[in-house]
Amino acid sequence: MLIAGVDEAGRGALIGPLVVASVILPPFPELKVDFVDSKKIGHKTRESLFLSIKAIALAVSVVAVSPKMIDKLNILEATLFGMRKVVKKLKLEPNVVLIDGNRVPKIDGLPVGCLVKGDSFIPEISAASIVAKVVRDRLMLKYHIRYPDYSFDLHKGYGTFLHYEAILEHGLLPDHRKSFNLTRQGVLF
Repeated sequence: MLIAGVDEAGRGALIGPLVVASVILPPFPELKVDFVDSKKIGHKTRESLFLSIKAIALAVSVVAVSPKMIDKLNILEATLFGMRKVVKKLKLEPNVVLIDGNRVPKIDGLPVGCLVKGDSFIPEISAASIVAKVVRDRLMLKYHIRYPDYSFDLHKGYGTFLHYEAILEHGLLPDHRKSFNLTRQGVLF
């Protein structure tokens, strides 16, 4: 049975794309480290697991949903859109799709299930979580090179104090999500 795990990274970020990944693993993946939620492991471990996943996975696909699409659809619909697209992009058709979270997109012809915290105990979802996080973090490092004053290397575009301070000082960038409530202490950016 081919299980496609699906997860995303960047849903709560203020800038940049939402990255959705899907992974189909072989029936008995041979990785030395147990899969876990990508946010619970360090950068070096994530990068190492990312390379291992790419080496052993039967199929991996990644979709980046742009900030403009997020603003057009809203973050929930953009997430569901990305999930449908990433599964259809797989080079193999899975027997079932398992998604981290509590909402499932309708994907024609495939049974789809969801599990809250599924990335903590379903290897395919965990692998997708790691792939999505690594791809998004790498994209945010490119943003940092282009816009060093925003320190994207440190907060990856999430709504930290440092990020809000940079917005106050330098303004919004074209890839900031305009539909998000970009406020802090009553100040609208």
